[in-house]
Amino acid sequence: MSAPPDDLELQRLAETVGEAARSNHHMLVTAESCTGGWIAKTLTDVAGSSAWFDCGMAAYSYEAKQALLGVRPETLEHFGAVSRETVLEMVSGALVHSGATLAVAVTGIAGPGGGTDDKPVGTVWIAWKRRGGYPRAEVFHFDGDREGVRRRTVAAALGGLHALAA
Repeated sequence: MSAPPDDLELQRLAETVGEAARSNHHMLVTAESCTGGWIAKTLTDVAGSSAWFDCGMAAYSYEAKQALLGVRPETLEHFGAVSRETVLEMVSGALVHSGATLAVAVTGIAGPGGGTDDKPVGTVWIAWKRRGGYPRAEVFHFDGDREGVRRRTVAAALGGLHALAA
């Protein structure tokens, strides 16, 4: 298992996302559960990010996912918070409730507890969407402790945002 990305690696990823967003006139929004706002923090650590970062929503509870992002109660009840269905509603809701043109959403089980046989610790769903476009969702199974899972999630989310913004 390789080491999770360090702060410098995350900073570099955020800078490349910002450059792509700025040059292509995009505004970004984040919808975060297991990362608790870490993606938004990493992006806004970049000087000048106000030119391309709209807002971030840390929606940890079911109630927050519903109120802030419009995730349907029946989606959460039937599929759970850590699911393709939920992350797709999160990414779409982030665009509906913001002025952004690009969105990323993450939901997962960072650990150390909370995992199940079907969804072990390290299971993370990430979705990306461009306003007016179709979302893309991907499941990841990250190794490591809570911080390692969260760092890997931030890096994967930023990588997908860069691809979408470029």
